Amino acid sequence: MSKADTYVGSIDQGTTSTRFIIYDKDFKVVGSHQIEFTQHHPRPGWVEHDPMEILNTVWTCVGTAIDKATANGHNVDEGLKAIGLTNQRETTVVWSKSTGRPLYNAIVWMDVRTSDICRRLEQELPGERKHFVETCGLPISTYFSALKLLWMMEHVEGIKEALASGDALFGTIDSWLIWNMTGTSVGTNVTDGRINGLHVTDCSNASRTMLMNLQTLDWDLPTLEKLGIPRHCLPKIVSNAEIIGKVAAGWPIADVPIAGCLGDQHAATLGQGCRLGEVKSTYGTGAFILMNTGEKAVKSTHGLLTTLAFKLGPDAKTNYALEGSIAIAGAAVQWLRDGLGLIRQSSEIEALAKTVPDCGGVYFVPAFSGLFAPWWREDARGACVGITGFTNKGHLARAVLEGICFQVRDVIDAMYQDASMEDKSDLVLRVDGGASVNNLLMQTQADLLGTPVSRPHDIETTALGAALAAGLATGVWTEELIFRAGDHHESTKMFCPMMADDKRVKKSEAWYEAVSRTFDLADLQD
Repeated sequence: MSKADTYVGSIDQGTTSTRFIIYDKDFKVVGSHQIEFTQHHPRPGWVEHDPMEILNTVWTCVGTAIDKATANGHNVDEGLKAIGLTNQRETTVVWSKSTGRPLYNAIVWMDVRTSDICRRLEQELPGERKHFVETCGLPISTYFSALKLLWMMEHVEGIKEALASGDALFGTIDSWLIWNMTGTSVGTNVTDGRINGLHVTDCSNASRTMLMNLQTLDWDLPTLEKLGIPRHCLPKIVSNAEIIGKVAAGWPIADVPIAGCLGDQHAATLGQGCRLGEVKSTYGTGAFILMNTGEKAVKSTHGLLTTLAFKLGPDAKTNYALEGSIAIAGAAVQWLRDGLGLIRQSSEIEALAKTVPDCGGVYFVPAFSGLFAPWWREDARGACVGITGFTNKGHLARAVLEGICFQVRDVIDAMYQDASMEDKSDLVLRVDGGASVNNLLMQTQADLLGTPVSRPHDIETTALGAALAAGLATGVWTEELIFRAGDHHESTKMFCPMMADDKRVKKSEAWYEAVSRTFDLADLQD
């Protein structure tokens, strides 16, 4: 066998792509493969994925990554001990237990079609949008899975009847993949031959549905009753690190246990080794900032979400978190590329932004589908303010990067207020995700935040976190090892703030003014 005979695989199913990464016992990547898949936009503000296409990308990524690792001398077939799974969280799937086919496309987390349902519930329930916060930590919002399920029940033919008969199963993408991977006999294309798999989700994904009680880590029956959602369509909730089941025959990883499952941001928090009080920010399609609050579920009064960080085993203590979710981060760069044609590749934005020394007084608020934390304004729409005849595409590119960083800064400020922490001098923001490779973005983040930003050697900490959970559950690694400072968490780049305090204050005031201009714009588009 090769230089490392123990391996752990990680399925990272994201918003725009799927990948499978194989790690050796020293946390080094020995094989990986990534595939983008189709984004469906049937109406403005609507975003859908084809669950079958996602399933097939997983199949292809797994097989191809194993082939690559084998070609490099790694005997993964014999040495693969466990599989971890991480996924885009609130994206919602409903499928038929009898046929195994989706009953509708997956409705993606950023989709805003449930706005009318949100407003109706706010009018009907005491406490308005905060009615469920006490039990699940989440406000009524288009963001969360329960509202997407309600929309399907009301608008998709056959789903309400399938739920009533017990044939329809609800889940986030993790549930859909586990059900298929533990109960499906497949060939080179995942199409037919299904048998029922395990209907399971983990507590981090469940915490994003608006249906799970944060204290009991089980489905909240009064909430289900109020929303009219039958209990039997929901998956079993498990911890983030335990053996869920073995992969079915027909897959390249047949008989390997699926032993770790986390929503993507929780996986990144674990991958970054965040302990009590530590903060990470993941820059992908959106940006997601989590602060580990330990065993205490801190209630937010500043527009944040109370959620799980992770629970590393059935009998392990639960770590909670404060989270600020930003809908549009890297997606704003993609918009510059695809919508305006200012760049050919997303990576070109850094060079374009560097053609000017600053944003020239331009502020860009990427509220394409409303604003999430800490504003929670579904009526907001994107705005670019401060444009003059002097403005060029370099200023716009730089303003887009600043807009991402301002949003992250706003969330972290709210976190410190919720946690009753005034002094950020000890904060080192841990960053990861695809957009974190942009050095200008990271330096801008440090400047606008006023604290250092630390980027690890392995920026794909989402996939790493899922692997760590699976390896922990199967004895490949110990909890002490995965949280130990240094090793795989060693930072290769530290960005220190260089902006003067008075300039930071002035720019912040202008940013808040720009944000206020985005409110109430949605109705004007109708």
